[in-house]
Amino acid sequence: MDEQLQIDFLPVDSGEKSGDAIVFRYGDFSERSSFKVVVIDGGTKDSGNRLVEHIQQFYNTNHVDLVICTHPDADHASGLRQVMNHCSVGELWIHKPWDHSKKICDLFHDGRITDTSLSDRLKDAYTYAHELVKLAEEKGIDVREPFAGRENEDGAIKVLGPSIDYYRELIPDFARSPQAKTVMEKAFSTYQSAITWIKETMDIETLDETGETSAENRSSAVVLLQVNSRKYFFTGDSGIQSLKKVIEFAQNKEIDISNVSFMQAPHHGSKRNISPSILDAIKCQTAFVSASKDAPKHPAKKVTNAFKRRGANVYKTNGNILMHNINAPRDGWSAASSVPFFNEVEE
Repeated sequence: MDEQLQIDFLPVDSGEKSGDAIVFRYGDFSERSSFKVVVIDGGTKDSGNRLVEHIQQFYNTNHVDLVICTHPDADHASGLRQVMNHCSVGELWIHKPWDHSKKICDLFHDGRITDTSLSDRLKDAYTYAHELVKLAEEKGIDVREPFAGRENEDGAIKVLGPSIDYYRELIPDFARSPQAKTVMEKAFSTYQSAITWIKETMDIETLDETGETSAENRSSAVVLLQVNSRKYFFTGDSGIQSLKKVIEFAQNKEIDISNVSFMQAPHHGSKRNISPSILDAIKCQTAFVSASKDAPKHPAKKVTNAFKRRGANVYKTNGNILMHNINAPRDGWSAASSVPFFNEVEE
């Protein structure tokens, strides 16, 4: 029998803010010992509780083999505390920026900052991530950092980015890091007084290569799952620069990601985090977007159009659970409606 797969994106709705809460299982679902359960990000406390309930109800287990926190933002890390508290967990993959203080301390211009004080500041700044690590250590759970090249025990899950060197370059630019020597500030405004609409067609694309996102987003772990020769690509909130590095890493390691069965649209479908060249290099059949039903800019229509222009079916959570499956339909669940192609998009 071919292996089975279920990927579930749970909604993370907090007003206009979106978040990620993802769980999947793969293997032979007939008995617990023959399949793996993996959580990638947990959203808020509420969505973390729903993740636990979902795993218990639909996966018939309370054990999670692997928990991955892609980056320390609250809309990804907070809910994982509920998973760690209410499920048994095999491993936690999470970046620990405070553990890199000795390597990056000289990037900070304040002579009073030592590697110890920097480490303490980063622990205080990224409370949720530090709490997750402490929880894991208290429970005797192995903690590993998800840098490019890491694999799980059966080799089905591979981290394609970031590299440890690139990650260390990013830490001084984290929003909660002490001011660094070479930090260049850029305002990422969430306010827009009026939306300008522009026309698109299947032959006219307005998405471009200029999108920029935060250093925390660029530090997101990017994960590839391979089951039955099919590939599934999880991007967190990664950005254009970091995804280009992922593509380069995959090429150097002869990992083919040019055509994947499934892809998570990074950062809830933001136009700042994806570009035509990325989507030309990584084509997918199905794309999922974690987007709050009240978020006006998630996903950006020019982003979903770009996916559809390249042959992908696009789906967004929009307050509902999305499930993608191979050889494992779920009784009582109906087919979701894909996002349409839009003839007008936000500029």
